[in-house]
Amino acid sequence: MTDDAPATESAASPGLRSVLPDLSPWRVSADFRRLWLAGLITNFGSFLTFVALPVQMKDLTGSAVAVGAIGAVELVPMIVFGLYGGALADALDKRRLIVHTEIGQGLLCAGLLVNALLPRPAVWPLYAVAALSSALGAIQRPALDSLVPRIVPHEHLPAAASLNSLRWTVGGVAGPALAGVVVAYAGLGWAYAVDLLTFAASVALVAGLAASPAAHEAARPSLRSIAEGARYAWSRKELLGTYAVDLAAMFFAMPLALLPFLADELDAEWSLGLMYAALPAGALLVTLTSGWTSRVHRHGRMVVLAAACWGLAMAAAGAAHDVWPVLAFLVLGGCFDMVSGIFRAAMWNQTIPDELRGRLAGIELLSYSAGPQLGQVRAGGMAAWTSVRTSIWAGGVLCAGAVGLLALCLPKLMTYDVRTNEHALRQRALREAGATASAPDAV
Repeated sequence: MTDDAPATESAASPGLRSVLPDLSPWRVSADFRRLWLAGLITNFGSFLTFVALPVQMKDLTGSAVAVGAIGAVELVPMIVFGLYGGALADALDKRRLIVHTEIGQGLLCAGLLVNALLPRPAVWPLYAVAALSSALGAIQRPALDSLVPRIVPHEHLPAAASLNSLRWTVGGVAGPALAGVVVAYAGLGWAYAVDLLTFAASVALVAGLAASPAAHEAARPSLRSIAEGARYAWSRKELLGTYAVDLAAMFFAMPLALLPFLADELDAEWSLGLMYAALPAGALLVTLTSGWTSRVHRHGRMVVLAAACWGLAMAAAGAAHDVWPVLAFLVLGGCFDMVSGIFRAAMWNQTIPDELRGRLAGIELLSYSAGPQLGQVRAGGMAAWTSVRTSIWAGGVLCAGAVGLLALCLPKLMTYDVRTNEHALRQRALREAGATASAPDAV
């Protein structure tokens, strides 16, 4: 028996490693570690403000319309500055852009803290900060996304996408819970103060990143350069397919706006918090077991399959008559949504030329930000026209059908293989040539 034990442990270890997240990007890139930790810290802090801001608006106005208007003032800056932020990310040093926007976010948080400490806090700063924060986030995100392929080796980019998704899902599950406790028991001022401290820590981390200047071929930020990025995306039908599939999935099948009403219909008001946590919990399950993603090469097929299954999971959640199956299907939907996201990110990071990554990241920002916003409008309108449950299950069916139609119309998405795709091979060769050129001469 004792002789067999080491063999069993040895056999189990490779199987376990094949399931757990691939930590190669952490091991090989100090800059990735800094960026990942900075994002994790600010993610928790941002959820404090994400919860505190609408709570304060509700306390000051007592109006659901006023609270809902926060999302409206965030949408336009996100669209405008997402596209321009992509052009800036290609034309400027990415590290400096990230540091400056992070400092700006911290200053906005300080403004919220000062306003909260006033004897009579004003309403207008809440809207102003929401709009400016949305603009800064839209400028920063393309720089963050386009920096990762520079600091992580080409073969480890799928693993980096999984680790970044893990960072977001951990925040998505734990952040709101922590925020609710702080806001309820410590107060709004403490929520803003802790968020300000997280920005300070994040700035200290990203300030240590290596410089990441613009590529020699990068265009100056302008409407022409933005249009150049859009033309490139249009010419790459497999990339176009990832944007279109994500938009369809979010527009037709995002159920968040209807969850409070669904909990009421199921006579399970207590389950609303669990419903909101179910989607990020499913995503977290995938990222914690994402080792297998590095061994998948046909990323386009996985994007399509996962998006269609996301729609079917939402259809099942809408059709279920008991709260526990609903929660199970929401978790399952979160799993499929994260699988789709991981392989979309892998396709973008492994095939887009360095001088265009920022602008394409700006387009990607619109696809995954505008889709859910429009999806809430679709869900609410269909629920008013039919019923809550019909809106959810019908939206899921429409999602699966739309994704299938897109797959038929965009065959390059389905045939994409990172081992043979000309764009992936070109980027791999460029990275290898750059690594060879920068290596010290052999003695």
